[in-house]
Amino acid sequence: MNFKSLVLSGVAVLALSACNSSKTVLPYFTDIITVQEGTLPTDDYMPQIQPDDELQIIVSSANPEATLNYNLPFVNPASRDKFTMSSTPRYQTYIVNTKGDIDFPVLGTLHVAGLTTEQLKEELVAKISRDVKDPIVSVSLINFTVVVAGEVENPQTLQVNRNRMTVLDALAAAGDLTEYGERSNVLIIREENGERKFAHLDLNSSETLTSPYYYLQQNDYVYVAPNKVRQANSKYNQNNAYKLSVTSTIVSAASVIASLVIALTVK
Repeated sequence: MNFKSLVLSGVAVLALSACNSSKTVLPYFTDIITVQEGTLPTDDYMPQIQPDDELQIIVSSANPEATLNYNLPFVNPASRDKFTMSSTPRYQTYIVNTKGDIDFPVLGTLHVAGLTTEQLKEELVAKISRDVKDPIVSVSLINFTVVVAGEVENPQTLQVNRNRMTVLDALAAAGDLTEYGERSNVLIIREENGERKFAHLDLNSSETLTSPYYYLQQNDYVYVAPNKVRQANSKYNQNNAYKLSVTSTIVSAASVIASLVIALTVK
């Protein structure tokens, strides 16, 4: 092998090594991927009601008139907004104030912050049962939204229409991670008790399933960091764009100078 071939071979090996060192492990939970079967931890976590949450609470029974006063009046969206296409009436909602309270018909002020929707439902059933036989209460969290951004196929704000959502559910709803998403660095930003907290989750590890950030809360922000390949490509593209811009400016300036020289020569 001559010297030139030896140099080329060395360059190829170095290039391959650099690529391999930047590769992202694509599967999730690689620590159990080769395990045939086993048991993973579970949790009965349910999101708790917080200030500024929007709740829809509907009370009914076999005798509709008996529960009429326990409901806020219906509203017709079409009567409130001329651009709204639907005219289906719906119940008004309750906004939890900064103290964690709501004003509920007949029952008055109720402290709901810190309760799950199921706990609030049970509390309302107990209170309303004093006057109404077998009341049926439905409690829904209307403004449960989660933002998913970064290296996912479809970054978006998700409207959660169930009682709980995991980080895996959110990523799946956003089309899953791209091949450039860093599985070991998924950032969760959360506002809790007046503080903004965060945690980094490693989806290569099954320990993520026991993290307090595995189940998402309302208004959580999920960000998937780009891997080294994506960052390198972005830097390369930015450098090329800069060089192209400089080259274009130089060419334009040269063209103007050439035009002036030609004009002066002709004169």
